[in-house]
Amino acid sequence: MEKRELIKKWRLYSTEDVVESENILRVASKLKQNGIKKIDSLHIACAISSKADYFLTTDDGILKKAMFIKDIQVTDPIGFIKEVPL
Repeated sequence: MEKRELIKKWRLYSTEDVVESENILRVASKLKQNGIKKIDSLHIACAISSKADYFLTTDDGILKKAMFIKDIQVTDPIGFIKEVPL
């Protein structure tokens, strides 16, 4: 229950609600074939589907495999701050 409440709070900051689709599942499956964990693949596929410019993560596993991820730039929060002019 606590997790659901936290998600509700985070939703206040979102601009889009991504719903599962065949395309998202297809992209997630391709990412998984490159060694990215199942849930991570789904999160990245959702970000790609919503046309996000960046996927920010501190997960070393994802960052090490970023070269296999197309259609979105994958970086860590510090790298993002250094890269994007404010």
